[in-house]
Amino acid sequence: MAEDNNAQQLEKVRHSLAHVMAQAVAELFPGVKFGIGPAIENGFYYDFDLEHHFVPEDLPVIEKKMKQILGGAQKFERSELPRAEALAHFAAKGEKYKVELINDLPEGSVISVYKNGPFEDLCKGPHVEHTGKLKAFKLMSIAGAYWRGSEKNPMLQRIYGVAFLTPDELNAYLKQQEEAAKRDHRKLGKQLDLYSINETVGPGLVLWHPNGARIRHEIETYWKDEHFKGGYDLVNTPHIGRAGLWETSGHLGFYKESMYAPMDIDGIEYYAKPMNCPFHIEIYQSRSRSYRDLPLRWAELGTVYRFEKAGVLHGLMRVRGFTQDDAHIICTPEQIEAETIEVLRFSMNILKTFGLKDIKAYLATRPAGAVGDPARWEEAQKSLRAAADKEGVPVELDEGGGAFYGPKIDLKVKDSIGREWQMSTIQFDFNEPERFGMEYTGADGHKHQPYMVHRALLGSLERFFGVLIEHYAGNFPLWLAPVQVKVMSITQEQEGYAGVVAAKLKAAGLRVALDLGHGTINAKVRDASLEKIPYLVIVGNKESEAGTVSLRLRGGKSLFGISTAELIENLRKETSQRLLTGIYA
Repeated sequence: MAEDNNAQQLEKVRHSLAHVMAQAVAELFPGVKFGIGPAIENGFYYDFDLEHHFVPEDLPVIEKKMKQILGGAQKFERSELPRAEALAHFAAKGEKYKVELINDLPEGSVISVYKNGPFEDLCKGPHVEHTGKLKAFKLMSIAGAYWRGSEKNPMLQRIYGVAFLTPDELNAYLKQQEEAAKRDHRKLGKQLDLYSINETVGPGLVLWHPNGARIRHEIETYWKDEHFKGGYDLVNTPHIGRAGLWETSGHLGFYKESMYAPMDIDGIEYYAKPMNCPFHIEIYQSRSRSYRDLPLRWAELGTVYRFEKAGVLHGLMRVRGFTQDDAHIICTPEQIEAETIEVLRFSMNILKTFGLKDIKAYLATRPAGAVGDPARWEEAQKSLRAAADKEGVPVELDEGGGAFYGPKIDLKVKDSIGREWQMSTIQFDFNEPERFGMEYTGADGHKHQPYMVHRALLGSLERFFGVLIEHYAGNFPLWLAPVQVKVMSITQEQEGYAGVVAAKLKAAGLRVALDLGHGTINAKVRDASLEKIPYLVIVGNKESEAGTVSLRLRGGKSLFGISTAELIENLRKETSQRLLTGIYA
């Protein structure tokens, strides 16, 4: 209940600050016209139409004016106007966007206006009692935004702000944002030479560089090994399929706006696949199935293509081509609860291996207009809840929030600086088994429709990689690091010994780089530190004579007199056990 009250109060605070910001802009920039100014996650924004182009230097000026307004403790006063009077009132002020909003309201709608000081706005509220109750906010950024989200409409200027109930909460958020900026996967991706996206290839299409591809290989290898251990079989499917396949699956009816234009092959339309599931179903349909064959657990690292508008593309987090770590579990009704429990346990264990341990489940249930037998929905929802309860995962219920074709659980994780990311999805599907006529022969000799569960564990390799870069701040644990050890000599005299040490480490299966450059050791260490290599092996005359090495850790700690044999043993152990904290830390 306290959380609900806080959420309601925050909504009021953020919405009220949007009005205060609009008032400040009106006083600083006469002639401005107003769009909308809602509360949003972590804050608020307002859209403005004015000749002046906002620049970052405007934000502190607007903030200062807002604080003056807060000091006046202006009351938020609500009034209601008849439709005709409201239209005339805002038309007289030249507020064409408000007039448009009023015209779009259904006949008989209550038209309310909120006034604080000299500022008034078309608004349904609610607001705080007065501006003096608004304490903790900061204006963050400027962006362009089409009126009502349509490219056919004018481009307005949007100012974003953040707001919290207390200054301490605001400061904690700003500190987190500062840390997030340092961890930005786009910046670190370039610094560590992991990947690139360019206009020549196309926006939203990722080029994996050798360093990034090496990390991807380690992720994929672990993923495949765990799937084999978990009783999965791997499948591979094409990148394109005939239009008829997507008509049967329903994608051309429900998902076409996210699919790329068809290509003509031998006079027949083909589409790049937006999802892998129809192909997996076709494998199922390739022969008759019995209850003795089930459950089937099929997994694929399948690359899919989905149209995303240029404005929403964001590094690795939102792309147009990505590899989904897809799996489908096809089973009998009697098997479904045990399979659901197992797939959740499996998902949790893999996420925890990467250090993502703060996990919460969001259960979305049957919406209006859903397809499929309500009894099956009830059974599926029960299975999902039982799985979460068995694993001890906190569950937040989203009543009616399921897709029309089945309920689902989304797993969201918190990273090392407290941000929440959606990862695994476990999605029931009562639609495609019916559309494709999937069947199996039961113990009674009759045909039955199987249950089918979609499961994306990491989501996509691209987005998951982006999350990992930011979670680790580029400091990948040893088992994932593209270069695990860099060996460097202090002077030319130790080059031979450095080469011998490097060769032994490589022979032990470690990923090793050798720096025999003629720069100073300090310069070599500095360059290697920027590459965020876990272990730097340094050899000078003392080490060469003793047959040992000195070790410098990523955090700056140094260790001396370590034998090569001991180093190899410990690093192999750290790698094989996929430890997140180094043995020498």
